[in-house]
Order: sequence, then C-alpha cells, then structure tokens
Amino acid sequence: MLKSFTLVGPMGAGKSTIGRLLAKELNLSFIDSDREIENRSGAAISWIFDVEGEQGFREREQNIIAEICNNSKEGFVLATGGGAILNATTRKLLTEKSTVIYLYASVEQQIARTIKDKQRPLLQVANPAKVLESLMCIRDPLYREIAHLVVVTDERPPRFLIQHILESLKL
Repeated sequence: MLKSFTLVGPMGAGKSTIGRLLAKELNLSFIDSDREIENRSGAAISWIFDVEGEQGFREREQNIIAEICNNSKEGFVLATGGGAILNATTRKLLTEKSTVIYLYASVEQQIARTIKDKQRPLLQVANPAKVLESLMCIRDPLYREIAHLVVVTDERPPRFLIQHILESLKL
C-alpha cells in the first residue's frame, strides 16, 4: 500500500513548512495544492478569487486534489488549502487515499503567522481575526472529522512537530 499523507488545517498552521519537512524525512514528493493551482492556471490565487470567486477557486482545488490522489503512482505529502475540506467529495477522497494530519493552530497563532501576508484573499478585510474565528467554527469540525491524527502547532518548532508526527504514526 502506498504511504501518502495529507496535511489539513487553517491558514498559518504550518501545512507547507511541515509538509516539506515531512516529505524530506519520508523521502516522498511534496505537493502544495495552492502552488499547484497557481502553476497550472498561471495566475495567483488572489486573482482567481477576484475573477472566479471562491466557488471557482474551490472547483479548481477539488479537481487538482482529485488528480493528485487518484493518479499518484508513488506516495506523497500533500499540503491543502485551508478550505479544501469544505467539499464532501474531497474529504472522502483524502481519507481514502492518504493519512490525514490536522495541523491545529489557535486563532491567535493564525493571526500572528498571517498578519503581514497580502496573498490571502479571505484576510483582506478590516477585521481578519473575526474572519479567522468564523472560519474555525465552520472548518474545525470538518478537519477533525477526517483527521487520523491531530497535531497542535502553536509555538512548537517544526522539527519537534515532525518527530511527534513520525512517533504518533509509528513511521
């Protein structure tokens, strides 16, 4: 059986950073679904949101994730966008094709890690903290629904988190 891992969680939880390190540790390819969407469309995610809206972006995201999960001949580590789990088909696919790791970060940590990032369309509002709190209320139950492992990332160094993941999954 292929060993594939998907990292889910909110903005600023560390999915890309932890994903790269985990992939290196396990000698697997690393895929960031947001970067894959940008590379294939030739456009920034913020531009896609502006032109196609969130629904258009989510359709692209679902298609990319399905392609990655269904066509991988080798194992992978996939870092998804924070809202990828909103789609029930995507949630089902991720749990069937990979071990899902939920990287949990408190809203305070999310704010600290994303406050200066102008590339996050959902945070380009007057009160990003309110947006992040609202998103967590909706998304946290969905992350937990599909997670094989929940890892709290608040103020923990990436190397510690990698070791915790490897030990928890007995890798």
